[in-house]
Amino acid sequence: MRSGFPGFPAEAVTFYRGLARHNTREWFQARKHIYDEKVKAPMVELVTALNSAMMDFAPDYVTDAPKAIYRIYRDTRFSPDKTPYKTQIAASFSRRGMEKHGAAGYYFAISHKGVDVGGGIYLPPPETLLAVRTHIAERHAEFRKLAASPVVKRLFGAVQGEQLSRVPKGFCADHPAADLLRFKQFLLFTTLDAAIVTTPKLFTELEKRFRALTPFLDFLNAPLVGKRRGRDEPFF
Repeated sequence: MRSGFPGFPAEAVTFYRGLARHNTREWFQARKHIYDEKVKAPMVELVTALNSAMMDFAPDYVTDAPKAIYRIYRDTRFSPDKTPYKTQIAASFSRRGMEKHGAAGYYFAISHKGVDVGGGIYLPPPETLLAVRTHIAERHAEFRKLAASPVVKRLFGAVQGEQLSRVPKGFCADHPAADLLRFKQFLLFTTLDAAIVTTPKLFTELEKRFRALTPFLDFLNAPLVGKRRGRDEPFF
């Protein structure tokens, strides 16, 4: 699918290259107009184009640009790194009716170093993680087939994420899905060359990978959607 999105202007790459070297309020304020015009505005255009494409294969994940795009300002309250600004612009697309980090969704980030793109469950709360693990335990053959499909392997490689050293409580140590149940996160992720940031290929590569991610995300969200529907109003 073609979107007409031409890629980010070269000034966006230059901006992030400079910000990585001079991450201060003084440097940023003098160049905020560049960020607004050459980074944020094209990002809104790109997210809008992806939303339009997702209406065809993932309508439940369409997320308005203001909600999808992360702020440039870092939360430094609990971090030893006190630099005030993020050195990338990123967006995430959550399933409608679910919390941003409490279910599986899509993600991408743009910087002068490259394009990160992927999806899955990153920081699930305990009850969510248990529901997903139980779902995988019951349907592990289906999960393995999704994760090992030729298109997923070619575009992302293997499932990634932090893992426990042993099978979590509540599951048998010799369960046939023991290797999967040790995961604390379930992610498909890759980094693309920075050269595509300023070209129409950026949209093409993101859209292609979002399509490939969709069955994986739908599988991870299946037990969460069912739980939500049983407790609250149905999704429309």
